[in-house]
Amino acid sequence: METIYIDSLFLLNLIIDYLICLLSARVCGLRLRRLRYLAAAALGGAYSVAMYLPGLEWLALWPMKLCLWLAMALTAYGSEERMLRCGVVFLAVSAAFGGFMWAIELSGRHPAFDLRTMLLAFVLCYALLRLIFGGRARLAEARRVNVLLELDGRQVELTALVDSGNRLRDPVSGLPVMVVSPHALSPLFPGCGELLRLEPVALMESMGEMSPLRGRLRLIPFSSLGGHGLLCAFRPDRAEREGTELEIMAAISKDASGDGFQAII
Repeated sequence: METIYIDSLFLLNLIIDYLICLLSARVCGLRLRRLRYLAAAALGGAYSVAMYLPGLEWLALWPMKLCLWLAMALTAYGSEERMLRCGVVFLAVSAAFGGFMWAIELSGRHPAFDLRTMLLAFVLCYALLRLIFGGRARLAEARRVNVLLELDGRQVELTALVDSGNRLRDPVSGLPVMVVSPHALSPLFPGCGELLRLEPVALMESMGEMSPLRGRLRLIPFSSLGGHGLLCAFRPDRAEREGTELEIMAAISKDASGDGFQAII
């Protein structure tokens, strides 16, 4: 009879699930949210233990495992704009890790539930994914910076893509303009998710009624390869780039996000 120690089983799954969440986030080029990944890993660890408890064998069925994947994906990446894509990558990384585990166990050199087996499988999985995505990830990391915006006591931290071709400026103040995704600005404007997706003129009219934004809104003209138009922009109370104070305007655009970034600076 095989003996399984619950504490060891939970700890092993906690470590591996956390590493898989972390690796998936790196593959997607996300700003790392380690506490969310730890919470998702704890959920996976608890599930792995529950499957071996008397009367809970049904948790090992595939529909239940699919529910676990969904719960872990929501926990780890629920705040991301492209949550579904992150969840699919998480599933793919988990499948790759499981494949390496199966291959190692077939060799007969390492027993199941052995820490060395799991870590070896993770290292192989990590090396393969770094080989496939490493160049793209390094390029993305080199072009991304962390930016903090504050308005009326609320703050939001986001990842901005550095675009040397961004010459957008406020024609009134002359300040440079950072373009931000509406989704990323939700913490500054709670409950205004739909409002932030309005067309620039309608957005300015609606947001102009908010007391923190009175006298701070502008319509910024822009021109790009995709055409020209207007962007609704506001001046935050405070802005920082990697700890350095910035004097900027923040313009709202649904086209300002991509893989691993929510703004363009």
